Amino acid sequence: MMDQAPYHADIAGNPDGHCHWLVTVDGVRIRVGHWPAQTSEKMSKGTVLIFPGRTEYIEKYGRTATDLTAHGYACVAIDWRGQGIADRLLDNRAVGHVNVFGDYQLDVKAVLAHVRKLGLPEPFHLLGHSMGGCIGLRALYDGLPVASVAFSAPMWGIKMSPALRPIAWGLSTVSKPLGFSGVFAPGQQAETYVLRATAEDNTLTSDPSSFEILQAQLKAQPDLALGGPSLHWLNEALREMRDLSLKPSPDLACVTFLGSEEAIVDPARIHDRMGRWPHGELVVLDLGRHEVLMEIPALRDQVIGGAVALFDAHAKQLA
Repeated sequence: MMDQAPYHADIAGNPDGHCHWLVTVDGVRIRVGHWPAQTSEKMSKGTVLIFPGRTEYIEKYGRTATDLTAHGYACVAIDWRGQGIADRLLDNRAVGHVNVFGDYQLDVKAVLAHVRKLGLPEPFHLLGHSMGGCIGLRALYDGLPVASVAFSAPMWGIKMSPALRPIAWGLSTVSKPLGFSGVFAPGQQAETYVLRATAEDNTLTSDPSSFEILQAQLKAQPDLALGGPSLHWLNEALREMRDLSLKPSPDLACVTFLGSEEAIVDPARIHDRMGRWPHGELVVLDLGRHEVLMEIPALRDQVIGGAVALFDAHAKQLA
């Protein structure tokens, strides 16, 4: 019997989700959610594996799942280790932390086994946002069995000033042997960004109603909230992004969406990667910010439509 986990349908805006607890091979408990396609099983086109970003949680993708399931795709989303209501890895649960960035791949493997146990339809497709785009790219190199992939503001680099970059590398590196790598990275704090910013000045979305949804979710379920990353997480992320940048692009159909007002991940790294992705397309969304899946309706529709078009082009032939 599968171990049922909480699913907050009231804040997800989608009543059809189901959540389970999984335990990874290294003993970490994570949460996985899924939504069935809004079609008969025979007519389902496949399953979209949604890899969320840092600080995120399953319910945040309820609206995205509503759109994708209406197009005939089952959906799966993850509470990565260290966030959502998965196991937090430090005594201070507000600190975003991972022991080794590669540990996220243990979460991926557990979720993939779960998806197959559920019997969700193939082929699988990947939708990776921000940190989920970094984890997803590594998973592709590790053989993630997907037919196509869509990225939303993938974290292939972190946006910071040239003067700050060597400081970030140096401080986060020495923090490990000196024993203070579990503290917040400079400028970070315990209160989650969504509850510190406003609909007018936030860097996530230009759509006030979407930002208010994010705030309402975390006010209703404060256990889902996460503060800034640890110095250890920062160092692990910098090393992973550097290593990935040296690899050739996968031989896989890909579309990446990037807002022209991106202020969190490094647009230059995204342009570089997509410029050398043989079967890839980069779509820059005018005036879009980081959360392009939670942007104004015109931009959001463009992202969903573009992702679905890619998935449809690589879906199984329907009977």
